[in-house]
Amino acid sequence: QVQLVESGGGLVQDGGSLRLSCAASGRTVSMYAMGWFRQAPGKEREFIAAISWSGGITYYADSVKGRFTISRDNAENTVYLVMNDLKVEDTAFYYCAADRDSLYGSRRANDYDYWGQGTQVTVSS
Repeated sequence: QVQLVESGGGLVQDGGSLRLSCAASGRTVSMYAMGWFRQAPGKEREFIAAISWSGGITYYADSVKGRFTISRDNAENTVYLVMNDLKVEDTAFYYCAADRDSLYGSRRANDYDYWGQGTQVTVSS
């Protein structure tokens, strides 16, 4: 089993930045694709970014492209999401996820096998 724990969320002003971390334990996720999703109140869970096992391939939702960067440190069993130029509409609960069946990642939440508990990101105007 894999446990994922997100951290780094918080309250930030419009235009600010945050770095989210997702620490994995239980087993190494170095051969798993990893992803970040978010969910705002009353909305469905939304794909944000994904990264291949090596970190060489990344995917982003159009809404965050150019502002968010996903990366990973396999030696630390950790995935990161750097969020710049945050907007009020980025306010949501952010989750990381691991896809044990894929090396390259997916935009579909159903493809992921392990999920963290999430961390709240609130952007104020």
